[in-house]
Amino acid sequence: MRSRCLVGLMSVIAVLALVVAACAENKAGGSPVVPAVNAEGYISIPLSGDYDFQKVGVGDLDGDGAYEYVIKQPNFNTDPYQQPGYWKKSTTTYKLEAYRLDGTMLWRYDMGWSIEAGIWYSPWIVYDVDGDGRAEVYCKAGEGDPRDEKGLVQTGPEYLVKLDGRTGKIVNKIAWLSRDGYPDYNYYCRNFLTVAYLDGKKPSLIMQRGTYNLIKTQALDKDFKQIWYWESPQEQKKYAGQGSHGLISADVDGDGRDELVIGAAVIDDNGKGLWTLEMGHPDVCYCADIDPDNPGLEVFYGFETRQETDGICVVDAKTGRKLWTHKKRTRHVHGQGMAADILAEYPGMEVFSGERDLKERWLYSSQGKLIEFSETGALSPRPVWWDGDPQKEVVVNGAIRDWGGEAIQPVKGQVVLVVDCLGDFREEVITSLEGELRIYTTNISTSESRTPLMQDRQYRLGIVAQTMGYYYPAQLGLGN
Repeated sequence: MRSRCLVGLMSVIAVLALVVAACAENKAGGSPVVPAVNAEGYISIPLSGDYDFQKVGVGDLDGDGAYEYVIKQPNFNTDPYQQPGYWKKSTTTYKLEAYRLDGTMLWRYDMGWSIEAGIWYSPWIVYDVDGDGRAEVYCKAGEGDPRDEKGLVQTGPEYLVKLDGRTGKIVNKIAWLSRDGYPDYNYYCRNFLTVAYLDGKKPSLIMQRGTYNLIKTQALDKDFKQIWYWESPQEQKKYAGQGSHGLISADVDGDGRDELVIGAAVIDDNGKGLWTLEMGHPDVCYCADIDPDNPGLEVFYGFETRQETDGICVVDAKTGRKLWTHKKRTRHVHGQGMAADILAEYPGMEVFSGERDLKERWLYSSQGKLIEFSETGALSPRPVWWDGDPQKEVVVNGAIRDWGGEAIQPVKGQVVLVVDCLGDFREEVITSLEGELRIYTTNISTSESRTPLMQDRQYRLGIVAQTMGYYYPAQLGLGN
């Protein structure tokens, strides 16, 4: 594993030479040279216009061993909730664009007028599902322009389409999960897409519709053939309304096969409910090895739904058993919170969440000890492995810093992704600016040695899931 150059922050790093994206899906390619990192500590990829972007996916589109970067632009978002301040009419269409690290634009795919310009209408992912050594792009699609006078899409066919990663051309499609059975527009316009290794050996595609009410989930193989189909009403316990703002693929029961953490409930690899908390919708949801003293993985929650108690909690990922809970009433725990080892003096990970409408934020230890209470601060700090020690830093207030510390690296633009995309276990921070994609990378040396993060299946699939739903930083699986 390479060490990073130890160079003063404001000095020029000439070239990070012959860095191979060893964690790419295809490892048989050449050794691309990474462009020069400038004096401010980032690589710049110019975009083909003066727009910024909302999401970025990474994958080896052409099989040369290096990652390409697929963006969704422009950075416009509307929410299906039909109230002032949430939904607004979108006046454009989303475009997916693929770029090499040297700035070469490979292709552009217009998602079209049948896809409204909001996160919940436009799930898409980048991954090599068909196993040919090149990543594909999958996304929701429709036909024509079915938007009504208000700008809503309530009719017309819906599809999952597969795009060739080299050209952006559609090569396969299948019907998306239907709108049938949902109370109204706000409920059926919540769509998800991800990848899971349901048999522990090969990747499967996962489509989901619904968050707050009826939830439908379908698993497909690489040829779009159904593996299983699941709906929340088929379970004896309450699974409806348990959805989060993302999907997590993780082997929660240690059998080598991935389950789906859909929020406050888990679907087993065979398409049956594994467990549910029956507590409603969590805004904060992470699955990781949070508590080293509890065997296996844990899930950290912060609930948007009002709770008299337990609105913040850590549960055993295999069973849903609550390991510890926040004992005070919560009103609306909001944002993505955080789960990361940021303090060396406490074992395992620290977990953080806070209220939307109240001046209340809590930082807990992995075992439920209250470390810090504050009345201000970001609700979604972004953890990142940046310097030379085992703990993570956080991106907050325009800079990478230790928790509560001074700025280490200024960061400009909207943080879109934290990912180990340049080949060691530290992470890069990708930001979106007008006409530019920036990849901030550390120049701090380290004696730590670890397998590149993208070789960990749960982390890799966590990165896949970042292009749909809200942004929840990826977590490692067991033993990493």
